[in-house]
Amino acid sequence: MNFFQRRKIFKKINYLDLRPIRVLSHEVRDDGGINLLMPRFKNRINSALFQPPSKGKTIFIKLDRFGGHTWLLIDGESTVTHICEQLKVLFPEELRPVEETEERVAKFLSLLYQQRYITFREIQDDSPAD
Repeated sequence: MNFFQRRKIFKKINYLDLRPIRVLSHEVRDDGGINLLMPRFKNRINSALFQPPSKGKTIFIKLDRFGGHTWLLIDGESTVTHICEQLKVLFPEELRPVEETEERVAKFLSLLYQQRYITFREIQDDSPAD
């Protein structure tokens, strides 16, 4: 699906009704944060040619507590609204003002989407089958 098709879907739907899906795998750090594991190269040939021997095959993207809990709540079935409600329950005192939680989570998920760490079920459902 190209940019214009995705943009058309985003214009029709409320962002809070979208259901995010993880694209990357993750690991939990000792401090409770999350590391997203992004492969340095997706193509095996590029990996063999350009992978420096001193560097690992994955890049670790560190998320803090809030970002990590948000990441763990992304399951492909929960809407952004449901994720916001769960975060309000998990962090009742830290997420102040509560009215801005939806906006903050939406911005965070937008950033994850722009970096291609997540996608949305609505975009996948509307894509043509190969």
